[in-house]
Amino acid sequence: MKIFNAEKIKELDKLTIETQKITSLELMERAALQAFLWLVNHFHDKKTVYHIFCGVGNNGGDGLVIARMLKQNYFEVHVYVVPFSEKFSNDFDSNLERLKECNLTYEVINADSEFPDIAENHIIIDAIFGIGLTRVMDSWLQLLIQKINYHQSFTVSIDIPSGLFLNQKTNLAIHSDVVLTFQLPKLAFYLPDNENFINEIVLLPIDLDEKAIEFIPSNYFYTNLNEIKKRYKPISKFSHKGTQGHVLLIGGCFGKIGAMVLASQAALRSGCGLATVFIPKCGYEILQTATPEAMVITDEDYHKISNIAFNFQPKAIGIGMGIGQDAATAAAIFDFLKNNSIPLVIDADALNILSENKEWLSLLPKNSILTPHPKELERLIGTWNDDFDKIEKVKAFAKMYHLVVLIKGAFTLIIDEKNVFVNSSGNQALATGGSGDVLSGMITSFRAQGYSAVDAALLGVYFHGRTADIAMNDMGYEGFIASDIIKYLGKVFLELKK
Repeated sequence: MKIFNAEKIKELDKLTIETQKITSLELMERAALQAFLWLVNHFHDKKTVYHIFCGVGNNGGDGLVIARMLKQNYFEVHVYVVPFSEKFSNDFDSNLERLKECNLTYEVINADSEFPDIAENHIIIDAIFGIGLTRVMDSWLQLLIQKINYHQSFTVSIDIPSGLFLNQKTNLAIHSDVVLTFQLPKLAFYLPDNENFINEIVLLPIDLDEKAIEFIPSNYFYTNLNEIKKRYKPISKFSHKGTQGHVLLIGGCFGKIGAMVLASQAALRSGCGLATVFIPKCGYEILQTATPEAMVITDEDYHKISNIAFNFQPKAIGIGMGIGQDAATAAAIFDFLKNNSIPLVIDADALNILSENKEWLSLLPKNSILTPHPKELERLIGTWNDDFDKIEKVKAFAKMYHLVVLIKGAFTLIIDEKNVFVNSSGNQALATGGSGDVLSGMITSFRAQGYSAVDAALLGVYFHGRTADIAMNDMGYEGFIASDIIKYLGKVFLELKK
């Protein structure tokens, strides 16, 4: 699913109006109807009281239509017009006039106004600013938003929380319990900097023109189940362990062999035919016992990786999980990289070793996949000013070295040389030790099965998150551990067959 910036959203609206031969007012009516239906489906009580704050642009126009629909369906509605500009949009003006149809009056909120009397069990609808906001709000508008945020009422934002910028960091915006956004997601919704402004996102279909969506280019995408189904390759009836890909996982050190247990089990549960694990000698009995399906090669050293040597050709290699940062291990990784051309997934301390030796990045095979957590990413690319700056720096980094890079988080981003993919699955249950080791094993497995680097990363990240979503039917966030990701992988595969 494509993600568009503000300019392209406006272009899409324009093309929809032209292609479907409708007016902008009709498109506004269509969008507001979907928001109205969501509201009445979620707040059934006819005694529900709505307070709708409407700016004077098209977002405010949406709010006015919603107000009219609620009033016509016998809800108590209070409308507040917020004149942030002397210029009112034509569609806002038209819908302001139409409030008379249902005898609905409105109050103007300005710099001198007292905040309305709103009970805590009433619903606030935020329709002040839309996607067109590009500058810092006037002080009185900032104060209004602060007052709304201070209030305890449930708050629903229409299309976007007022004050949120689509392409730059936001310091103040409505704290929305729910954002009812239209048809397509917005990148800003999924960035950590905006966590306080958005609790839940609902995509409302408004029949925007599908051919126009296809026609308008974008390098940003939202990866949901439908997208994963398109990329997933079902296993063939005639497949066997030799055709499903052989994974090699390199890592572990004394006290961190569990990382390799998790990675190997995750790789096998993700569909590879064979898995070999290269570990220090201290982990031999542990791996042979914990993961009997995996084959084991040991380093000469008991405690750490000191010399990476194997005599077969795996389809993909994952390296770094629990490997440590001993000088001998770093030297072994350097020698390995100099001679390797097999697709790589690089994680954990292997990334930290690379960040200390950035000249080694040029040794990575094209389309290697890097899976850093935030601090590992910072060591690789340096600090950033905000999430948008971080994305641009990762894009430049990926392009320079021909890599696929993950920005792990609540909505993990997968970035290649030109595209940014936002993952839709997962929840806070994944904030547990070993989760990253499991992910690396999964991605390496998909890569070994013949998926491209981008598809392997997309499937690995989506499956990883989806296990936590499914598991929440059986447990709470705190009860979930990394091995549960592996436990629930089979159920994600079953979902793809529905």
